[in-house]
Amino acid sequence: MFDLKGKVALITGAARGQGRSHALRLAEAGASIIGIDICRQIDTVPYAMGTRDDLDRTAEEVRAQGGRVLTLEADVRSSADLDAAVREAVREFGGIDIVVANAGTVNGIAPMWELSDEQFRDQLDVNLTGVWRTIKATVPQLIRQQRGGSIILISSISGIVAELNVGHYSASKHGVNGLMRTLAAELAPHSIRVNSVNPTNVNTPMIDNEAYNHLFSGGKEGATQKDSLSALQGMNGLPVPFVEPVDISNAIIYLASEAGRYVTGTTHVVDAGATAPFKAPQL
Repeated sequence: MFDLKGKVALITGAARGQGRSHALRLAEAGASIIGIDICRQIDTVPYAMGTRDDLDRTAEEVRAQGGRVLTLEADVRSSADLDAAVREAVREFGGIDIVVANAGTVNGIAPMWELSDEQFRDQLDVNLTGVWRTIKATVPQLIRQQRGGSIILISSISGIVAELNVGHYSASKHGVNGLMRTLAAELAPHSIRVNSVNPTNVNTPMIDNEAYNHLFSGGKEGATQKDSLSALQGMNGLPVPFVEPVDISNAIIYLASEAGRYVTGTTHVVDAGATAPFKAPQL
């Protein structure tokens, strides 16, 4: 149903989690993959980030299913890194057709006035400015090619409703949806479609780690993901604690393919009912 043969997809944050899943799902449909990741730690992020070994594993898994892949270390906070990655992608594959701006972190939970300057800065630098820099690096190439394209920005339900104690994260994700809407209008004359995907909690290392298991378990020492499941499920309408990375990848492949050829400017939600009216905050 979803045929992406001959297409080239650039994915940020590709070392593991959602990014690896997106790479595998797009490659399965026939796309060549450019996987980008910072492959090092950001000081304010309270869990271990992806490594070069993780990014190499993504490449190995893509190749194992017969896909073509190029992996590069690049920081979405650096336009120079992203520009170099685009040049390398064009040199290797001849162009870019699909852009998935997936790189993101969450770096602390606290009332907005208790967040540190560094937390707020780093959150927006990666989650919002990093998306803009990805757009800035890739869009000129898509326009030059004159063959349309699809850009998918990974936002969050935090980008469409109020969520407490993650004001910096919510601000970054609301900003991503603002970028998406404007970019969709600006690129429509070029037949380049732009959409966002807005998940609830996704079962990745971003939520399954020591810091957040401790938080969601109510402060239990040595907590594991099992201890967090009740609290996580309480955030959704459906009786599940989270969705899986492939659930987001399935939305991406629809938006990237011919099946979504007339879909642009939308906030595509994969939320297990988390934003249904009975869950909406009283604003």
